[in-house]
Amino acid sequence: MAHSRRSRRQADLRTRALFTAVACLATLALVVAGCWMLLSGKEPPAEPVGGDMNASSAAPDSDADSGDSQPALTEEEQRIADATSLASANCTKDAPQVTDPATWDERGRALMEQLAADPFYQQEGLKYSEKDGCPYMIAVNRAASTVTVFSLDDEGNYTRPYMAMVCSGGEATPTGFFATPVNYDWRLLEGPSYGQYATRIWESFLFHSVPYYSQHKDDVEYDQFNQLGSLASLGCIRLMVCDVKWIYDNCPIGTRVVIYDNADDPGPMGKPGTIYTDPADETKRGWDPTDPDPSNPWDAAFRSGTAIRSQAAWDEWNAAQADGRWNGSLTPTDLQGYSTDSSIAGQRG
Repeated sequence: MAHSRRSRRQADLRTRALFTAVACLATLALVVAGCWMLLSGKEPPAEPVGGDMNASSAAPDSDADSGDSQPALTEEEQRIADATSLASANCTKDAPQVTDPATWDERGRALMEQLAADPFYQQEGLKYSEKDGCPYMIAVNRAASTVTVFSLDDEGNYTRPYMAMVCSGGEATPTGFFATPVNYDWRLLEGPSYGQYATRIWESFLFHSVPYYSQHKDDVEYDQFNQLGSLASLGCIRLMVCDVKWIYDNCPIGTRVVIYDNADDPGPMGKPGTIYTDPADETKRGWDPTDPDPSNPWDAAFRSGTAIRSQAAWDEWNAAQADGRWNGSLTPTDLQGYSTDSSIAGQRG
Protein backbone atom coordinates (compact mmCIF):
# COMPACT_ATOMS: atom_id res chain seq x y z
CA MET A 1 0.00 0.00 0.00
CA ALA A 2 2.81 2.43 0.94
CA HIS A 3 4.54 1.56 -2.33
CA SER A 4 1.35 2.35 -4.27
CA ARG A 5 0.95 5.79 -2.60
CA ARG A 6 4.60 6.59 -3.25
CA SER A 7 4.18 5.71 -6.96
CA ARG A 8 1.12 7.93 -7.32
CA ARG A 9 2.93 10.83 -5.60
CA GLN A 10 5.87 10.48 -7.98
CA ALA A 11 3.49 10.40 -10.91
CA ASP A 12 1.77 13.57 -9.66
CA LEU A 13 5.12 15.31 -9.27
CA ARG A 14 6.14 14.35 -12.81
CA THR A 15 2.80 15.66 -14.15
CA ARG A 16 3.13 18.94 -12.29
CA ALA A 17 6.72 19.36 -13.47
CA LEU A 18 5.67 18.73 -17.07
CA PHE A 19 2.79 21.20 -16.77
CA THR A 20 5.09 23.81 -15.24
CA ALA A 21 7.65 23.33 -18.04
CA VAL A 22 4.97 23.72 -20.73
CA ALA A 23 3.60 26.84 -19.03
CA CYS A 24 7.08 28.35 -18.82
CA LEU A 25 7.78 27.65 -22.50
CA ALA A 26 4.45 29.19 -23.53
CA THR A 27 5.15 32.30 -21.44
CA LEU A 28 8.66 32.57 -22.90
CA ALA A 29 7.25 32.30 -26.42
CA LEU A 30 4.78 35.13 -25.76
CA VAL A 31 7.52 37.31 -24.31
CA VAL A 32 9.79 36.69 -27.31
CA ALA A 33 6.95 37.41 -29.73
CA GLY A 34 6.07 40.62 -27.94
CA CYS A 35 9.68 41.80 -27.99
CA TRP A 36 10.00 41.04 -31.70
CA MET A 37 6.88 43.03 -32.53
CA LEU A 38 8.05 45.98 -30.45
CA LEU A 39 11.47 45.96 -32.10
CA SER A 40 9.99 45.65 -35.61
CA GLY A 41 7.52 48.45 -35.01
CA LYS A 42 4.44 46.20 -35.37
CA GLU A 43 1.53 46.31 -33.00
CA PRO A 44 0.26 43.05 -31.55
CA PRO A 45 -3.12 42.04 -32.94
CA ALA A 46 -6.04 43.41 -30.96
CA GLU A 47 -8.50 41.02 -29.47
CA PRO A 48 -12.00 41.38 -30.93
CA VAL A 49 -14.54 43.03 -28.64
CA GLY A 50 -17.80 41.18 -28.03
CA GLY A 51 -16.73 37.81 -29.31
CA ASP A 52 -15.72 36.70 -32.82
CA MET A 53 -15.36 39.29 -35.65
CA ASN A 54 -18.35 39.36 -37.93
CA ALA A 55 -18.83 40.86 -41.38
CA SER A 56 -19.77 44.26 -40.00
CA SER A 57 -16.70 44.63 -37.76
CA ALA A 58 -14.05 43.03 -40.00
CA ALA A 59 -11.41 45.24 -41.67
CA PRO A 60 -11.65 45.52 -45.49
CA ASP A 61 -9.56 42.92 -47.29
CA SER A 62 -8.50 45.36 -50.06
CA ASP A 63 -7.96 49.07 -50.71
CA ALA A 64 -11.07 49.19 -52.85
CA ASP A 65 -13.20 50.34 -49.92
CA SER A 66 -10.71 52.91 -48.64
CA GLY A 67 -11.22 55.40 -51.47
CA ASP A 68 -7.45 55.61 -52.12
CA SER A 69 -7.15 53.23 -55.07
CA GLN A 70 -7.32 54.25 -58.72
CA PRO A 71 -9.18 52.22 -61.33
CA ALA A 72 -6.93 50.15 -63.57
CA LEU A 73 -6.17 51.65 -66.99
CA THR A 74 -7.60 49.99 -70.06
CA GLU A 75 -5.14 48.69 -72.66
CA GLU A 76 -5.83 51.74 -74.84
CA GLU A 77 -5.34 54.14 -71.95
CA GLN A 78 -2.09 52.41 -70.99
CA ARG A 79 -0.74 52.69 -74.56
CA ILE A 80 -1.60 56.38 -74.65
CA ALA A 81 -0.07 56.93 -71.20
CA ASP A 82 3.18 55.19 -72.20
CA ALA A 83 3.51 57.17 -75.45
CA THR A 84 2.62 60.42 -73.69
CA SER A 85 5.25 59.77 -71.03
CA LEU A 86 7.97 59.50 -73.68
CA ALA A 87 6.74 62.57 -75.57
CA SER A 88 6.39 64.64 -72.39
CA ALA A 89 9.94 64.23 -71.10
CA ASN A 90 11.10 67.67 -72.32
CA CYS A 91 7.80 69.56 -72.39
CA THR A 92 7.99 72.55 -70.05
CA LYS A 93 5.31 74.73 -71.71
CA ASP A 94 2.56 72.85 -73.57
CA ALA A 95 1.82 69.18 -72.95
CA PRO A 96 1.50 66.80 -75.92
CA GLN A 97 -1.81 65.47 -77.21
CA VAL A 98 -1.07 61.85 -78.10
CA THR A 99 -3.47 59.47 -79.84
CA ASP A 100 -3.58 55.70 -79.31
CA PRO A 101 -0.45 54.21 -80.97
CA ALA A 102 -2.50 51.16 -82.00
CA THR A 103 -4.49 53.46 -84.33
CA TRP A 104 -1.58 55.37 -85.88
CA ASP A 105 -1.30 53.26 -89.02
CA GLU A 106 -5.04 53.27 -89.63
CA ARG A 107 -5.27 57.02 -89.06
CA GLY A 108 -2.28 57.65 -91.32
CA ARG A 109 -3.81 55.68 -94.16
CA ALA A 110 -7.13 57.48 -93.73
CA LEU A 111 -5.44 60.91 -93.89
CA MET A 112 -3.54 60.14 -97.07
CA GLU A 113 -6.61 58.65 -98.74
CA GLN A 114 -8.65 61.69 -97.72
CA LEU A 115 -6.12 64.15 -99.13
CA ALA A 116 -5.72 62.16 -102.35
CA ALA A 117 -9.51 62.19 -102.84
CA ASP A 118 -9.77 65.95 -102.30
CA PRO A 119 -10.31 67.73 -105.69
CA PHE A 120 -7.77 70.41 -104.73
CA TYR A 121 -5.00 67.89 -104.07
CA GLN A 122 -6.01 65.82 -107.09
CA GLN A 123 -5.44 68.96 -109.13
CA GLU A 124 -2.12 69.38 -107.34
CA GLY A 125 -1.14 65.88 -108.47
CA LEU A 126 -0.72 64.49 -104.96
CA LYS A 127 0.94 61.06 -104.86
CA TYR A 128 1.75 59.06 -101.77
CA SER A 129 3.23 56.01 -103.46
CA GLU A 130 6.93 55.23 -103.05
CA LYS A 131 9.40 57.61 -104.65
CA ASP A 132 12.86 56.21 -105.39
CA GLY A 133 15.50 57.39 -102.96
CA CYS A 134 13.00 58.99 -100.59
CA PRO A 135 12.28 56.98 -97.45
CA TYR A 136 9.78 59.52 -96.11
CA MET A 137 6.99 61.91 -97.04
CA ILE A 138 6.17 64.99 -94.94
CA ALA A 139 2.64 66.22 -94.14
CA VAL A 140 2.24 69.69 -92.62
CA ASN A 141 -1.04 70.55 -90.90
CA ARG A 142 -0.78 74.34 -91.05
CA ALA A 143 -3.90 75.00 -88.97
CA ALA A 144 -2.84 72.66 -86.15
CA SER A 145 0.90 73.56 -86.24
CA THR A 146 1.98 69.93 -86.58
CA VAL A 147 4.33 68.17 -88.99
CA THR A 148 3.88 64.40 -89.43
CA VAL A 149 6.55 62.35 -91.18
CA PHE A 150 5.32 59.22 -92.97
CA SER A 151 7.31 56.11 -93.84
CA LEU A 152 6.39 53.36 -96.28
CA ASP A 153 3.80 50.71 -95.47
CA ASP A 154 3.90 47.11 -96.72
CA GLU A 155 2.20 48.16 -99.98
CA GLY A 156 4.86 50.77 -100.76
CA ASN A 157 2.79 53.83 -99.84
CA TYR A 158 3.64 56.66 -97.44
CA THR A 159 0.88 56.01 -94.91
CA ARG A 160 2.75 54.80 -91.82
CA PRO A 161 3.19 57.61 -89.24
CA TYR A 162 6.83 57.74 -88.24
CA MET A 163 7.11 60.84 -86.08
CA ALA A 164 5.25 64.07 -85.34
CA MET A 165 6.86 67.47 -84.70
CA VAL A 166 5.45 70.72 -83.37
CA CYS A 167 5.85 73.67 -85.75
CA SER A 168 4.78 77.21 -86.56
CA GLY A 169 3.50 78.18 -89.98
CA GLY A 170 1.72 81.38 -90.89
CA GLU A 171 -1.26 82.80 -92.71
CA ALA A 172 0.92 83.11 -95.83
CA THR A 173 2.01 79.45 -95.78
CA PRO A 174 0.70 77.88 -98.99
CA THR A 175 -1.33 74.68 -98.99
CA GLY A 176 -0.57 72.19 -101.74
CA PHE A 177 1.71 69.40 -102.88
CA PHE A 178 5.44 70.00 -103.31
CA ALA A 179 8.88 68.37 -103.56
CA THR A 180 11.97 69.79 -101.84
CA PRO A 181 14.51 71.31 -104.28
CA VAL A 182 17.47 72.36 -102.07
CA ASN A 183 18.69 72.69 -98.48
CA TYR A 184 21.15 74.86 -96.52
CA ASP A 185 23.02 74.64 -93.21
CA TRP A 186 22.26 78.37 -92.62
CA ARG A 187 19.86 80.48 -94.67
CA LEU A 188 19.25 84.23 -94.82
CA LEU A 189 15.59 84.96 -94.01
CA GLU A 190 13.33 88.02 -93.87
CA GLY A 191 14.27 90.73 -91.41
CA PRO A 192 17.11 90.09 -92.02
CA SER A 193 17.29 87.02 -89.81
CA TYR A 194 18.81 83.54 -90.16
CA GLY A 195 17.65 79.94 -89.98
CA GLN A 196 19.59 76.75 -89.32
CA TYR A 197 19.22 73.47 -91.27
CA ALA A 198 16.83 74.95 -93.83
CA THR A 199 15.14 72.87 -96.53
CA ARG A 200 13.22 74.69 -99.26
CA ILE A 201 9.64 73.56 -99.84
CA TRP A 202 8.64 75.88 -102.70
CA GLU A 203 9.72 79.34 -103.82
CA SER A 204 10.48 81.39 -100.65
CA PHE A 205 8.89 78.90 -98.25
CA LEU A 206 11.20 76.65 -96.24
CA PHE A 207 11.48 74.35 -93.27
CA HIS A 208 13.94 76.03 -90.90
CA SER A 209 14.72 76.58 -87.23
CA VAL A 210 13.16 79.37 -85.23
CA PRO A 211 14.94 82.45 -86.67
CA TYR A 212 18.12 83.90 -85.20
CA TYR A 213 18.83 87.62 -84.96
CA SER A 214 22.32 86.98 -86.30
CA GLN A 215 24.11 83.97 -87.73
CA HIS A 216 25.19 82.79 -84.29
CA LYS A 217 23.86 79.76 -82.45
CA ASP A 218 23.39 81.73 -79.22
CA ASP A 219 21.18 84.43 -80.75
CA VAL A 220 17.81 82.74 -81.40
CA GLU A 221 14.66 84.88 -81.35
CA TYR A 222 13.59 83.45 -78.00
CA ASP A 223 10.21 85.20 -77.98
CA GLN A 224 9.47 83.48 -81.26
CA PHE A 225 10.68 80.15 -79.91
CA ASN A 226 8.00 80.39 -77.23
CA GLN A 227 5.37 80.71 -79.96
CA LEU A 228 6.07 77.28 -81.47
CA GLY A 229 2.81 75.39 -81.79
CA SER A 230 0.88 78.40 -83.08
CA LEU A 231 0.64 80.38 -86.32
CA ALA A 232 3.59 82.74 -85.91
CA SER A 233 5.80 82.73 -89.01
CA LEU A 234 5.83 84.89 -92.13
CA GLY A 235 5.03 81.76 -94.15
CA CYS A 236 7.87 79.31 -93.60
CA ILE A 237 7.55 76.24 -91.36
CA ARG A 238 9.55 76.78 -88.16
CA LEU A 239 10.71 73.80 -86.13
CA MET A 240 12.95 73.05 -83.17
CA VAL A 241 16.57 72.57 -84.22
CA CYS A 242 16.52 68.83 -83.49
CA ASP A 243 13.45 68.38 -85.71
CA VAL A 244 14.50 70.55 -88.65
CA LYS A 245 17.97 68.99 -88.50
CA TRP A 246 16.34 65.55 -88.68
CA ILE A 247 14.63 66.60 -91.93
CA TYR A 248 17.93 68.06 -93.20
CA ASP A 249 19.74 64.79 -92.43
CA ASN A 250 17.13 62.21 -93.41
CA CYS A 251 14.90 63.63 -96.14
CA PRO A 252 16.84 63.90 -99.41
CA ILE A 253 16.18 66.49 -102.07
CA GLY A 254 12.98 65.55 -103.90
CA THR A 255 11.12 64.47 -100.74
CA ARG A 256 7.39 65.05 -101.16
CA VAL A 257 5.63 67.54 -98.92
CA VAL A 258 1.88 68.11 -98.56
CA ILE A 259 0.53 71.11 -96.66
CA TYR A 260 -3.11 71.06 -95.57
CA ASP A 261 -5.45 72.49 -92.92
CA ASN A 262 -7.35 70.62 -90.21
CA ALA A 263 -7.63 72.56 -86.96
CA ASP A 264 -9.71 69.80 -85.32
CA ASP A 265 -7.26 66.93 -85.86
CA PRO A 266 -3.52 67.70 -85.68
CA GLY A 267 -2.52 64.40 -87.29
CA PRO A 268 -2.47 60.63 -86.88
CA MET A 269 -0.07 60.67 -83.90
CA GLY A 270 -1.38 63.83 -82.25
CA LYS A 271 0.35 67.12 -81.52
CA PRO A 272 3.67 67.34 -79.64
CA GLY A 273 4.24 69.67 -76.72
CA THR A 274 6.62 72.60 -76.46
CA ILE A 275 9.55 73.93 -74.40
CA TYR A 276 9.62 77.31 -72.65
CA THR A 277 12.58 79.68 -72.90
CA ASP A 278 12.79 82.21 -70.08
CA PRO A 279 13.43 85.69 -71.59
CA ALA A 280 15.08 86.77 -68.32
CA ASP A 281 17.68 83.99 -68.42
CA GLU A 282 20.45 85.66 -70.39
CA THR A 283 22.63 82.55 -70.20
CA LYS A 284 20.26 80.18 -71.97
CA ARG A 285 17.62 82.30 -73.72
CA GLY A 286 19.69 82.73 -76.90
CA TRP A 287 19.86 78.97 -77.51
CA ASP A 288 17.37 76.58 -78.98
CA PRO A 289 17.26 73.98 -76.14
CA THR A 290 17.46 71.13 -78.67
CA ASP A 291 20.54 72.33 -80.55
CA PRO A 292 23.05 69.44 -80.39
CA ASP A 293 26.05 71.78 -80.38
CA PRO A 294 28.25 70.85 -77.38
CA SER A 295 28.43 74.53 -76.36
CA ASN A 296 24.67 74.63 -75.72
CA PRO A 297 24.18 75.49 -72.01
CA TRP A 298 20.83 73.68 -71.87
CA ASP A 299 20.76 70.22 -70.30
CA ALA A 300 21.64 67.57 -72.89
CA ALA A 301 18.38 65.79 -72.07
CA PHE A 302 16.58 68.40 -74.18
CA ARG A 303 18.45 67.34 -77.32
CA SER A 304 15.74 64.85 -78.33
CA GLY A 305 13.12 67.60 -78.37
CA THR A 306 9.41 66.92 -77.96
CA ALA A 307 8.57 64.87 -81.06
CA ILE A 308 6.10 62.01 -80.80
CA ARG A 309 8.10 59.08 -82.18
CA SER A 310 7.16 55.58 -83.28
CA GLN A 311 9.34 52.76 -82.00
CA ALA A 312 11.10 52.72 -85.39
CA ALA A 313 11.84 56.44 -85.04
CA TRP A 314 13.21 55.99 -81.52
CA ASP A 315 15.41 53.14 -82.73
CA GLU A 316 16.75 55.31 -85.56
CA TRP A 317 17.30 58.25 -83.20
CA ASN A 318 19.27 56.16 -80.71
CA ALA A 319 21.33 54.55 -83.47
CA ALA A 320 22.22 57.95 -84.93
CA GLN A 321 23.44 59.14 -81.55
CA ALA A 322 25.51 55.99 -81.03
CA ASP A 323 27.18 55.75 -84.45
CA GLY A 324 28.04 59.44 -84.84
CA ARG A 325 25.68 60.29 -87.70
CA TRP A 326 23.80 62.89 -85.67
CA ASN A 327 26.84 64.95 -84.72
CA GLY A 328 28.46 64.45 -88.12
CA SER A 329 26.37 67.21 -89.72
CA LEU A 330 26.60 69.90 -87.03
CA THR A 331 26.91 73.45 -88.26
CA PRO A 332 30.18 75.04 -87.08
CA THR A 333 30.08 76.51 -83.59
CA ASP A 334 29.99 80.28 -84.05
CA LEU A 335 29.00 82.29 -80.98
CA GLN A 336 28.80 85.99 -80.19
CA GLY A 337 28.80 85.51 -76.44
CA TYR A 338 25.40 87.05 -75.71
CA SER A 339 21.82 86.92 -76.97
CA THR A 340 20.17 89.94 -78.50
CA ASP A 341 17.66 91.75 -76.28
CA SER A 342 14.38 91.33 -78.12
CA SER A 343 12.86 94.38 -76.47
CA ILE A 344 15.46 96.43 -78.32
CA ALA A 345 15.80 94.46 -81.54
CA GLY A 346 12.10 93.87 -82.10
CA GLN A 347 10.51 90.92 -83.87
CA ARG A 348 12.04 89.68 -87.08
CA GLY A 349 12.00 86.48 -89.12
